[in-house]
This record gives sequence, C-alpha cells and structure tokens, in this order.
Amino acid sequence: MSDQINTAHWITWFITSLPWIIGGVFFVAAFTRYIIFYTVQRHEWFSVEFEKRVNRFVESQNPGDVNDVSFYVLSKKWLEKTYYEIFELRDRMQRRRSDKVMRLADRVFLIKQGCAWLVKDILKQLKFLKWTQDTPKMLNITKTTFNHNPCFNRIFGIFPINVVNDLISILPGLFVVGGVLGTFLGIRGGLTALGSMNMENLDATKRVMDSFLAEIAHAMGASIVGITFSLAMHIVNTLFNPERVFGSMIDRFESALDLLWYRSDNNRFPSNSVAFDEHKDPSEALAEEAIKLETSKTPVEA
Repeated sequence: MSDQINTAHWITWFITSLPWIIGGVFFVAAFTRYIIFYTVQRHEWFSVEFEKRVNRFVESQNPGDVNDVSFYVLSKKWLEKTYYEIFELRDRMQRRRSDKVMRLADRVFLIKQGCAWLVKDILKQLKFLKWTQDTPKMLNITKTTFNHNPCFNRIFGIFPINVVNDLISILPGLFVVGGVLGTFLGIRGGLTALGSMNMENLDATKRVMDSFLAEIAHAMGASIVGITFSLAMHIVNTLFNPERVFGSMIDRFESALDLLWYRSDNNRFPSNSVAFDEHKDPSEALAEEAIKLETSKTPVEA
C-alpha cells in the first residue's frame, strides 16, 4: 500500500513539475542555439569580407594584365589583407566608443583566434596544390578547414558545437514525448482510483469520477505544454539555423578561391615568402603593405 502511495506521489510530482522542466530546458536550449548561430556567423563574417575584397580585385583586372601570377601568393595576400583590415577597422571603431562588447566577444567566442587559425590552415593546404587547367576541389578544402577549426567548432572553446546542436535539434520531439508521457502517467493514476469504486454508493462513485476527470484534465495539460514548447523550439531552430549560415559561408569562401584560381597562372611557392603573423599589429601590417605597393610602382634610379 505504501509503495502505491509513493508511486502516486512521484507521478503527481512529475506531472506538476513537467511544465517547469520543459520550460527550463527550452530557454536553455534557445539561448544555446543562438550562441551556436552567433559562433557560426563569425565564420561567415570573415568569408563575406574575404569574398568582397576578392571580387573587387578581380573586377579591377583585365585579360591583358601581366601573367605569371601565383595562386598561393594571391590567396595569401588577400587572406592576410582581409584579416588585418577587418580587425584594424574594428579596433579603430572601438577607440571611438566606450563599448567593448566586441572585444568581450573576442575573448568568449575566440573570434580573432579562429580567423587567424583559418588563414593559417587554408594557406597550408593551398601551398601544395598541383597546378592544372582544371579547378581543384576547393569545396573539399574549404569544408575541411572550417570543420577542423578548433576555435569556431566549440562553444566558449569548450563544448563541441556539432554534438550540442544535434541534441537541440531533437528537443521538439522530446518535448512532445515528455508531454504525452505525463498525460499517460496521469491517466494511469486515475484508472487505479477507478478500481476502488463502489457502484452501490452513488455519492462515493461520483466523487471518484469527478476526481478521475480532474486528474485527466490536469494530465492533458502536460501534452499541451509539450506541444507548445515543441512548436516554439521549431521556430527558434528555424530562425537561428547554423546549417544555413554554414552553407552560405562555404559557398562564399569557395567562390572567392575559385576566382583567384582563374586569375592565376601557376601555384609556385616563393622561397622568400614570409609566414602569416596573426600577432602583428593590423595597422603596422597594412602600412608595410602600402609602402611595398608604392615602392613597386616607383622606378629605382641607379
């Protein structure tokens, strides 16, 4: 008898607590989904900036321009230029306002480190491409580089995005199952009480039936809560869809690399190539590049 009382107590507690449990899980999952979406957007931010600069460069070129252009040299130049320019511009904007949210985001989401890792890894792979008339599989190179980025593939640099995102994706179904489970448990408890009815005592029977109907109505609330939060989770997953952003990011980056490949004539690796230095001050790096550009235009007199 005591076991039945304990079981009924736990069932009642579960049904009562279920809406709060589902609601708490929903808000944690919605926040986490947004964090994942934001993290992947930082990938896309760099891809968009890189694509814009490559497009402007290609549009400025003519078919009769000087040949013997190395794909690796072009890629290195525009990847570094994109990296230095976006962070130099951002730092300049930060000096004009007291808000340091972006720098806080750098520390929390490892944005700058992630972009630096991306530039280094993509250059490492492009360096060994064999020059052919056919365009290499830039899609595979791009996907591999982005997928292996340790800064952008973990939330706060700790939790793996793929695992957490997969768990969040199945939550709408789990909410419905949890609500239905709460409903069936409530019905089960009510059916147990029906077995004690005495049909000869109409008043007692009416009280049991009223109690049974009240428990059923209360248990149905669990299903309503589960379905409601399931629909809300579907909306959140659709609005903050990292897979959509990831696909756009890959397409942009691949398209930019393809354009640089079409403009190139070889993939020679210069012996005097200077390694990319992500710790270099962006303003200093851009100033050096501007000086080199001007000196290359000015003939040196003997």
